[in-house]
Amino acid sequence: MAIKGSLNEASLTDVLQLLALGQKTGCLSVAREGSFGSIHFDRGRIVHASVVNRYDRLGDRLVRDGALQPDTLARLVATAAPGDDRELADALLAQQLVEREQLEAAYREQVEEAVFHLFSWSQGTFTFEADGRPASRETLVSINADSLLLEGARRVDEWTLIAKKIPSLDLIFEIDHGRFAHREVALSAEQQRIAPWLDGTNDVTAVVQRSGLNEFEVGKAVFGLLTAGFAQRVGRSAARRQPSPESRVAEHRNLGVAFYKTSMYDESQREFRRVLELSSEDMAARFFLGLVHLRRSEWNDAAQVLGTAAQQPEAKAAVFHNLAFALEQLGRFTDAELALAEAVRRGGGDDPRTCLAQAVLAIKGGELTHAEERLSTARALWGARQPSAAWFHYAGLAAALAGDVPRAVTLLEAGVDVHPHVASLHNNLAVCHERRGSYEMAARAIEHALLEDANSPQLHKNLGDYHYRGQRYEEACADFLRVVRLAPMLGADVHLKLGNIHFRRGAVQDARECWEQALALEPDNRIVQANLSAVRGRETVPRPQTAGALA
Repeated sequence: MAIKGSLNEASLTDVLQLLALGQKTGCLSVAREGSFGSIHFDRGRIVHASVVNRYDRLGDRLVRDGALQPDTLARLVATAAPGDDRELADALLAQQLVEREQLEAAYREQVEEAVFHLFSWSQGTFTFEADGRPASRETLVSINADSLLLEGARRVDEWTLIAKKIPSLDLIFEIDHGRFAHREVALSAEQQRIAPWLDGTNDVTAVVQRSGLNEFEVGKAVFGLLTAGFAQRVGRSAARRQPSPESRVAEHRNLGVAFYKTSMYDESQREFRRVLELSSEDMAARFFLGLVHLRRSEWNDAAQVLGTAAQQPEAKAAVFHNLAFALEQLGRFTDAELALAEAVRRGGGDDPRTCLAQAVLAIKGGELTHAEERLSTARALWGARQPSAAWFHYAGLAAALAGDVPRAVTLLEAGVDVHPHVASLHNNLAVCHERRGSYEMAARAIEHALLEDANSPQLHKNLGDYHYRGQRYEEACADFLRVVRLAPMLGADVHLKLGNIHFRRGAVQDARECWEQALALEPDNRIVQANLSAVRGRETVPRPQTAGALA
């Protein structure tokens, strides 16, 4: 379950302490206007941190340290195309381009500086998603959060003072050469290092980049020079005040992707809309906007946005694949099939997800033979990799609809072994067990599903159905009451069975209220009508049974 909050109510220091003490594993995402950062934890220790759109990348840091040649970095980026510093680190290790000790030292410094930068944020929101691990083959660093908290607190206190003279990093300073030349005090190593760059043309960000020092070190050194009268402020960087449209587009796009990957869809949508305001033809922004609508189940909006993106000549297969999904959810199966055909034409034919999407449409159209063929092709395309949970879901569903329940059970059991945390697989396995008459196994499968999704009314209903058929009425009553609390309009049969259980207990008034609710949901239900007549003394109460529903 996600933990969310505002930095106005809880400081980042408090949040980190909580996660460290709780030995949590997952990703803490922090967002404020125009910025986004993340900190990854493994059992309470920090293993990765980054801030989107910051200039200090791992590769640049290694080049500054002399551990990597610029042309080697450029060649690696061009060939391996790493998406972030974690992937770059993996590529550097795989190709043995950097000594591991040097890489770990640079990576640790990068992580620490990202965390220290985030400490300075007092406005914004945070979200912690448990069990989210960095997409890296191995952990390069594992940092005790306490050490960063102590140093971070010190830096925040000092920066509060520094910010009075250096309120932003786009300010330009210049050495007072007369006073500087006749100084009688010794300079720190950092002050000596930055002095050549305080020439009236470089802003603080440029000094950071060229000196190889971090923002805090440069800020502290400049503050000391200003206080001693050895330097003075001469202006502000025009380039920083008015960034180019291209850089603004890239910044908003990067933020949008980062927000999307951490399920912060409002923020993601805001950033991609800003991209389109600056560049109305930006394909990536329109594509991700469509994905945001899909995540929110806004099918019409998704179909409209992705449909517009699909009109671009350079639209990739993924655009048509996701457009097909939106159309499928709207019941526009023919249009969805055409979109998938176009996805295949544009290079998506070797993607198992495209074949799976075609199988789903075939199942919904009752073409089970074609569905089985597409499912088989999708499985082959996955090769040695395990198929997605969706593949097991629909493969089991196709087998069950074809009447081959034993094969459906085999497929779904394989699915829950590979994807043990997907509730729908456990639910469908339960339904298959129920159809074979294995009610105890069905109930156990549903209980497993509820461990993964305790708030699913359909799962509680199915479990209640199994308990009801097994004449375990107390347990069934508890299950159905949970359904009523979670989704009172789910179905008339829930209120019907609750009424039957109350009637068996002699609670006639409770039974009547339940049956009246069932009749309100389904006015033509003859069983409910008969039961209501029975409480008026005209006939006995039947006790019908119903099967569970596929998720």
